[in-house]
Amino acid sequence: MQPGRVWRDCKPLLRSTKNLLLMRESTSSETVIVAAGPFGSWLAQTRAFLRGDGGADVPCGDCVGCCVSAYFIPIRPEDRAALANIPAQHLISAPQGKLMMEYLADGSCPMLRAGQCSIYQHRPQTCRDYDCRIFAAAGIAAGGADKVVINRRVRAWRFTYPATADQQAHDAVQAAAVFIQTQRTCFPGGRAPTAPTGIAVLAIKSYQVFLDDSIQTKSAAEIAADIIKASRDFDVAMPSQPDSIQAANFGADD
Repeated sequence: MQPGRVWRDCKPLLRSTKNLLLMRESTSSETVIVAAGPFGSWLAQTRAFLRGDGGADVPCGDCVGCCVSAYFIPIRPEDRAALANIPAQHLISAPQGKLMMEYLADGSCPMLRAGQCSIYQHRPQTCRDYDCRIFAAAGIAAGGADKVVINRRVRAWRFTYPATADQQAHDAVQAAAVFIQTQRTCFPGGRAPTAPTGIAVLAIKSYQVFLDDSIQTKSAAEIAADIIKASRDFDVAMPSQPDSIQAANFGADD
């Protein structure tokens, strides 16, 4: 493979990803445009959150996508109020002595009643931090049939681009996501995320690799190595990692 070929090949793949999302939007009568905010500001806030600095501020409105999408919810030690309001039969043990709240047979959260969270004021921190805009940023769906409601919201999100740098950053995040999905074998041992959350988070951590002009002369293996280094450098600055994104570590499948 000639140096630089991968980056050039990523461009039509990136366009295809965008076109697929646009096609889904144009054929869905259920799609309602939802403001996601300025991309640069969102990206800075999200990267800070991934480093453990602050929480996410998500304009969910009346969307309950994450509440009906078959997610196990980590219950952290500080979630004492949530734990006091969750019936014991909905809690299961997780590795390292942790607790998780399970979901019901239909994929919904057991605390969802009549379309609303029955413990909203005491909901776990993971629920407060969940931000499906990471999938819109990466240009990918949140999952398959069990994530249909979230995918509808992902297609509805619209970022704004107050500056050229905002659009360039978004293009770079999506290019990173395309590379991670299509060049998995270029990573050592083929270890790259396969699940949507892992792909999106790794793309957000490493997007600056795709802003560097030198990428035009690099091979796929060199770009993969740069992504790994960018991810590890990012993680060095993390004092602790929120449970809501633990599975998004490099090489994770969820």
